Amino acid sequence: MTSMQLGLIGLGKMGGNMRERIRRAGHTVVGYDRNPELSDVEDLAALVGQLQAPRTVWVMVPAGAPTQSVVDELGGLLEAGDTVVDGGNSRWTDDEKHAAELGAKGIGFVDAGVSGGVWGLENGYALMVGGETEHVERLQPIFEALKPEGPYGYVHAGKVGAGHFSKMVHNGIEYAMMQAYAEGWELLEKVDSVENVREVFRSWQEGTVIRSWLLDLAVDALDEDPHLDKLRGYAEDSGEGRWTVEAAIDNAVPLPAITASLFARFASRQDDSPQMKMIAALRNQFGGHAVESAEK
Repeated sequence: MTSMQLGLIGLGKMGGNMRERIRRAGHTVVGYDRNPELSDVEDLAALVGQLQAPRTVWVMVPAGAPTQSVVDELGGLLEAGDTVVDGGNSRWTDDEKHAAELGAKGIGFVDAGVSGGVWGLENGYALMVGGETEHVERLQPIFEALKPEGPYGYVHAGKVGAGHFSKMVHNGIEYAMMQAYAEGWELLEKVDSVENVREVFRSWQEGTVIRSWLLDLAVDALDEDPHLDKLRGYAEDSGEGRWTVEAAIDNAVPLPAITASLFARFASRQDDSPQMKMIAALRNQFGGHAVESAEK
């Protein structure tokens, strides 16, 4: 295996674990974060200075203005032949913009949709990648380090933007799946005849067509709080659910289940929704997303 150097910007819940998994695979990672307790270097200039050309820098910061700011700064620090990877949850249209901006300076750009949440360090990260083949192939050792064991979990989905578009659709499907589990859970809780809803969910974990990792996480959440009494029925949307619905409208593709699940989250902000307790619990289980206490 070829050992690589990688600059990694953003060492939060995902980025910090990714740094560790890549290092375990034998690669060198120079990490930067605004929090000096997490950072290996004091600024982006120092990060770039520690990498040998051709450099590869992976960005894991929030979508929008934060990512744009980092891309702008890297554009002034890197040189022709270097490559930037955006592994955050950027909108695919931003990828096209960033690729053009960096490409004008001879710097390659790859977008990587990354799924794995707080479990990725041990289980690996599913990777959906977009970009030109020459840029993607350079990063293959890093992708191999991050992906789960076995033949699956990585795809070169297409040209620039394809990685984040694929991850966006993945998250839209996730919205709808969580919503279905949540609705079923609320109905089971509502009727008098079903006395152990948690064990009904557990009975589905083997031999049924609806078994999944999300179902396993739902059971874990119910083991911690059998009726989710400790949670407020409120769930955020990360933006990707909205973008999925907008893309469906732009392409005249009907997405009734995903659209309904997005609107259900909006409804959760109006009062304490039982379904949203389960959505909140699942988001906390797989991604470490914040939950709101019922005491609020």
